[in-house]
Amino acid sequence: MFRRFLAPLALASGALVPQSIVAQLPSSSLAVWTEHGWHEWWNAAHAPARWDGPSQVLASALQWRRVSDGVSWAEARMAGRGEAWRLKLIVVRIDPARVRIALDTAFSGGRARAAWSIDAAPDDALVALNAGQFARTMPWGWVALHGREFLPPGRGPLSSGVAIDSAGHVRWIAGNAIHDPATRRDVAFGFQSYPTLLAGHGEVPSALRAAGNGIDVEHRDARLAIGRTPDGHLLVALTRFDAVGSALDFIPLGLTTPEMAAVMGALGASDAVMLDGGISSQLLIREPGGERRWTGLRAVPLALVVRAAGGRGRQ
Repeated sequence: MFRRFLAPLALASGALVPQSIVAQLPSSSLAVWTEHGWHEWWNAAHAPARWDGPSQVLASALQWRRVSDGVSWAEARMAGRGEAWRLKLIVVRIDPARVRIALDTAFSGGRARAAWSIDAAPDDALVALNAGQFARTMPWGWVALHGREFLPPGRGPLSSGVAIDSAGHVRWIAGNAIHDPATRRDVAFGFQSYPTLLAGHGEVPSALRAAGNGIDVEHRDARLAIGRTPDGHLLVALTRFDAVGSALDFIPLGLTTPEMAAVMGALGASDAVMLDGGISSQLLIREPGGERRWTGLRAVPLALVVRAAGGRGRQ
């Protein structure tokens, strides 16, 4: 959620404390349930500064299910430290070339109101989720809707922009590069979020590799993130508390920000950014046999919606 991170405005200078003079990450680890039992695949004591590809341990625990042409999803049981001792990880894989991606809003009469939830997702949506970070009733940072800029860019080197052009191509815009108008040209839909979890070629930002660099690396929460693989697929990852099954999965307990960066790297993302989590996080998947829903407790002003390429629903 918005309050959980140091605002990007406070990081605008980019002056991060050198890693050599700050404390390292708090002790933590992540394991996944496989057919052979629990298997640890990440540990803060030797966390990689860069991910060169997916973790085979995590990949082996994901059984992908087809939603439609260009969309599949999987889930896995995970175990972390402390309140994250039992979690469920839900992952959606999207091929932008085979679907239509747009933003949906709760804006009315030129004003924003935080009223969107997966209950408001269009009937033809294959996937729907909240997008960006939120400051009260408004999205934080840049938003482009139907080819027009609705909100100007926010500032912060740990932010990322996600831009979708009219042909459906998805571009990543890193940090303050978003203030160059050329980077926002020919965008049909776009939004900005933070903090960046992976940058460029799977690199974990230095602010997420040690304490004291402007990001709270200890706080745990329900998480939602979006990333891009080297071959251009999108990955959406949601975590849910799973200690007592789905009955209490809405409780906002889960991973730290560095742990969520590890999840996105282990899934094979080269770029990734956090979306608003906690009680805002929500995800809808419509399979041929029915819906899968992970609801949030808070309505939001902005959402990402994925439709079949031939769909004619509301954009």
